[in-house]
Amino acid sequence: MHGKKRSLVKRFQYRLPWSLLIVLLCAGSVQAKDLEITDARLRLLPGDTPAAGYFSLHNASDETVTLVGARSAAFEKVIMHLSSSEGGMASMKPVSRLELGPRESIEFAPKGYHLMFMQKRQDLVVGDEAAVELEFENQEALPVTFQVISPASM
Repeated sequence: MHGKKRSLVKRFQYRLPWSLLIVLLCAGSVQAKDLEITDARLRLLPGDTPAAGYFSLHNASDETVTLVGARSAAFEKVIMHLSSSEGGMASMKPVSRLELGPRESIEFAPKGYHLMFMQKRQDLVVGDEAAVELEFENQEALPVTFQVISPASM
């Protein structure tokens, strides 16, 4: 019995540092379950015209999260943008990061924040689904399925 007890103590001594390291690495990080994505749509335009991506993002955690981009195998580039209007002139500028505080939500919608999907790599038609990964600072990418829709449906 004394040998079994020593074996248990050795296993505990070996596992404790690793367990503590895992807990420390996870402390303060937001898990994908704390981020809610709804109504993910990809507005497809004809030809090689860029498509636009819209969705709602809710941070259900107690920590600030920072969206830093997106990627999709269906497109060469995906760029976050913000549309605005000043003095009757519409403009669009790239956004490199977007912070979302605890319990906050943001809507990616026409005339506001949106994703621009550039240079199609695969044929898509209305009704298809497109796999997209939203990239966040200091955490794993979040996979999201976007419904491909017609521009007339918006």
